[in-house]
Amino acid sequence: MEALKVVTAVLIGVGTGLVVSGAVFAFITIIGVVPRMAQKTKTERYIKVFETAIICGGIFGTITGVVNLSLHIGTVSVVLLSLGNGIFFGALAMSLAEVLNVIPILTRRTRLQHGMTYFVLAIALGKLAGALIYFLVSGFFDTGNM
Repeated sequence: MEALKVVTAVLIGVGTGLVVSGAVFAFITIIGVVPRMAQKTKTERYIKVFETAIICGGIFGTITGVVNLSLHIGTVSVVLLSLGNGIFFGALAMSLAEVLNVIPILTRRTRLQHGMTYFVLAIALGKLAGALIYFLVSGFFDTGNM
């Protein structure tokens, strides 16, 4: 009976993971992050490398989330990995905003003519500040302390 519970839990976990990862990759494909980044950086010939890196990163992230994995890679490596992670999610957020035409609609409604660079920079710095508060202030968002 215990083996049946374990097999059922594994099947549910794998099935759920497949559905969620399929949705995430479909989302990334629909909003066109990879082709847009390749076009902007003029590296269209490396698009297969970009796609492979995203897939390998997703697999590695899933494995490290499930398995208690401890890597001793050093501070510089952690900073570089975090920078790459931030760049990816920033590009994903900006691609989503571009696909949904958020920026043009916002500029028309607020009649913002100049300073769009500062506006986008303010959004990015706000996201940075929020992430730093969340990760560096220990226990800031613990529900037990509220």
